[in-house]
Amino acid sequence: MAAAVPRLSSSAAASSSSTLNQPTLRRHKPSSSLPSSLRLPLQSSPSLSHRLTLRSSVPSLRLPCSAAAHQVSVFDTDDKPHEQCGVFGIIGDPDAAEMCYLGLHALQHRGQEGAGIVSSDGSALHSVTGLGLVSEVFPDASKLAPLVGSAAIGHNRYSTSGAASALANVQPFVAGYRFGQLAVAHNGNLVNYRSLRHELESKGSIFSTTSDTEVILHLIATSAARPLIARIVEACESLSGAFSLVFLTADKLIAVRDPHGFRPLVMGRRPNGAVVFASETSALDLISAEYVREVNPGEVIAVDVNDMLIATSYLLTRKPRKSCVFEHIYFGSPNSIIFGHPVHASRYNFGAALARESPAPGADIVIPVPDSGLFAALGFAGTSGVPFKQGLIRSHYVGRSFIAPNQEERDLAVKLKLAPVEGILAGKSVVVIDDSIVRGTTSSKIVRLIKNEGKAREVHMRIACPPIVGSCYYGVDTPRAEELISNRLGVDELRQEIGCDSLGFLSLESMKGAFGEGSHMLCDACFTRKYPVTAPEPLAAEVGDEAED
Repeated sequence: MAAAVPRLSSSAAASSSSTLNQPTLRRHKPSSSLPSSLRLPLQSSPSLSHRLTLRSSVPSLRLPCSAAAHQVSVFDTDDKPHEQCGVFGIIGDPDAAEMCYLGLHALQHRGQEGAGIVSSDGSALHSVTGLGLVSEVFPDASKLAPLVGSAAIGHNRYSTSGAASALANVQPFVAGYRFGQLAVAHNGNLVNYRSLRHELESKGSIFSTTSDTEVILHLIATSAARPLIARIVEACESLSGAFSLVFLTADKLIAVRDPHGFRPLVMGRRPNGAVVFASETSALDLISAEYVREVNPGEVIAVDVNDMLIATSYLLTRKPRKSCVFEHIYFGSPNSIIFGHPVHASRYNFGAALARESPAPGADIVIPVPDSGLFAALGFAGTSGVPFKQGLIRSHYVGRSFIAPNQEERDLAVKLKLAPVEGILAGKSVVVIDDSIVRGTTSSKIVRLIKNEGKAREVHMRIACPPIVGSCYYGVDTPRAEELISNRLGVDELRQEIGCDSLGFLSLESMKGAFGEGSHMLCDACFTRKYPVTAPEPLAAEVGDEAED
């Protein structure tokens, strides 16, 4: 459950604005309902975009860096792909920053390294960013007080490129250039980031961060196209890879999704008429916003704060849709609808298909690896008839664990997070359902935990996705290909490596069948190595070290 939003009293807001030399809060009167233009069809007619060459004279971008310091513990070593990032935007709401704060709470699972909000009061942008969870960056009303205005964008960060603990890399970024201020929040990863950066630097651009997102701001600043939406379109046409973006100016909120639609981005509306964009529908639910539709792949949507008119355009190049299947396997919140499918239903169906394809005859109970294996375990149990039990209890009060120097201490780190229930497991043949195996290290620890501490007779691992054999270049932090255990070992060798009595994966064909309509539009490169966008060799060699939000 999200923490209660810090409410702003008028006196507190006035005090903070005065202290920080910020404009007085302007309350924009929201319209009672959104114009009919919001109810755009899922397939609108694309309009031609501008394609102009970059100017050789590069304006200077001013990216603020806070002097505040924040200590971050060593990353945990969980054997999972890590989240990308979460983006949120709202316009036409007098409590925009508070709604953004709540939206980021709902998207906290997508990134825990940093968070930030930028608001617009109609004439200027105001920014608060920090390292840590949303509740740590915004612990009370005083942190939200400077964020006045009826429009705001927010970001939860998990770094796939750029130094993880660098405050300068925490988004949204705010840039000042010749046409005013522009803020951006990005979920995805640009595979041509380095070549774009080198080109811009050769023309005089000076970069303030190590994030690939900053390239987007420079491309917009150097564009000769008019108006702003045309500059954004031109900049985005230069990008290769995954990007779901929200931009904020003094009077506009703009949402963009890459032509393949790798990462999710949805549009909604609040009862007061405010327009909302978010990475997942769970963020809409928390602020009582009605889901309207997805932002289509390659689409650019602009909303003006003054008249709330919505304009939509498309990037010139249309490409086959390839949405990330791992949003349904692991990343998405179970109460979200992603790519038109309920996440909890997909996971249940994956588990059911796994039971049909890889049963465990003679098993006594089915247990999930909490929390991501829960719905797949329910599906496996429901289809197989083997009773579902909670044999592992996850502690929600353990922070990130430090890297332990020996096997005994590494096992202890897992025991701090997962406690076996001996009364359920002892003497039983147990089917353990997990969503995926990446390096295999955590799986082997879980098997030992269930056998040694839980006293289980047998442990049968079942994985609700195919073996991961390829790294991701599109915003998911995965190890190098040689570190992926399924890329090195066959299923039986892997079974011996992790110490279970049997091991089964869901096949790609069964996974797509369980997903249902639209499965041909999923990106499955991590299972097939068939990449919709080929990454340049330098980036391909560095995945797992640094690649972006």
